[in-house]
Amino acid sequence: MIQVTKKPNGIVEWALTAEPCNEIGSAMLKALEEALDTLDMTETKALLLYSTSRKGFCAGADLRELYNGLIATEHDQAHGEIKDFIDRIHTVMNRLDTLPFTTVAAIHGVCFGGGFELALTADIRVADATARFCFPELRLGIVPGFGGIPRLNRDVGNAVVRDLLLTGRSLNAKRAAAIGLVSQQVNRGEAVEVARQVALQATRFNGETTRRAKAFMKPIPHEELAAEKRLFLEMIQQPVVREGLKTFVESTSVRPYLPGAA
Repeated sequence: MIQVTKKPNGIVEWALTAEPCNEIGSAMLKALEEALDTLDMTETKALLLYSTSRKGFCAGADLRELYNGLIATEHDQAHGEIKDFIDRIHTVMNRLDTLPFTTVAAIHGVCFGGGFELALTADIRVADATARFCFPELRLGIVPGFGGIPRLNRDVGNAVVRDLLLTGRSLNAKRAAAIGLVSQQVNRGEAVEVARQVALQATRFNGETTRRAKAFMKPIPHEELAAEKRLFLEMIQQPVVREGLKTFVESTSVRPYLPGAA
């Protein structure tokens, strides 16, 4: 699910390879945990994250796994399993967010829900012209649960959070660059190569300097993340969520819960 490649100059690349579009379920979560555990914190100077899927960066949480878990187990057991998953994914996202070196995400195509939340942990984001960013969770009866609201608020402000969350619409790459969500918008198919150059540039600085500067510029919003987690776990128990997930799972549409792009 994650192909790890060590490049010269201390650059490590993670290629997300899970089809159809790197959905984050228990298997991807385990892959992310294992990839993090293998990182050499002293030798690594930059991390590049991208997807090999034609469809995009990441379509978000594995909603089919989530739905099957809700309907296949008793209420208390299902809630406990979901809480455990959310606790683990928050730990992974926080670890990614606080890595002591520069992290760069190259994004194309779909970057929705949990995939958007994964991208938000990166220090620098490069998007090609096909990239689309979206939080469709309200249509499923929930809010983002992987830390997306506090991280997006940290990066671009609450007005953008409200717009994306309350409308569910997607942002294209041009709009994402205009609001500062991504640092560069590039031509279709060029995001990975441009991101590689960004990562290389980042390796030219003293590691301790980068670590201290990053910690100062990118504080973790711990209280807001904890509040989001509590809200998600409260909302996931509501009947509307089961119905929203059922509609998604049974739909033959490619994107059954998405309105248009902005």
